[in-house]
Amino acid sequence: MKFRVQQISQGEDELILRYRQMNSEVKEILTFMERRERKLAGKIDGETVFFLPEEILYIEKVDEKTFAYTTEQVIQMDVSLSMAELMLDDIRFFRCSKSMILNVNRVERLKSLPSNRIDATLQNGEHIMISRTYASEFRKLLRGE
Repeated sequence: MKFRVQQISQGEDELILRYRQMNSEVKEILTFMERRERKLAGKIDGETVFFLPEEILYIEKVDEKTFAYTTEQVIQMDVSLSMAELMLDDIRFFRCSKSMILNVNRVERLKSLPSNRIDATLQNGEHIMISRTYASEFRKLLRGE
């Protein structure tokens, strides 16, 4: 498949996908484009808020509740951690422990630790521990496997 990129100085950004026949490659691109537009819902102080998946640093289950952490806020989600993982079925999101999902695109630094664990430093300076159970899968993800 060939592609062409063109920068414009004015007007609205536009992405056009032209294809002769629907195949797995075209479906993958369409799925990616649709996910970019999908917003998630959650609650802050009893009010419903909407946010984009790429805003998420990580999602954590605490006391049977699921929270999405962004650089600006903590949002309680009305779904289980497993459901959030299904909703974010994307290479950007990785289950890094039994109670946490990490946005790989928000990781700035990685440090290997004893016992096969990984310390991931996020863009906001927060440290997330990738447990040894998930560390080998995370390394495979980083290698593109």
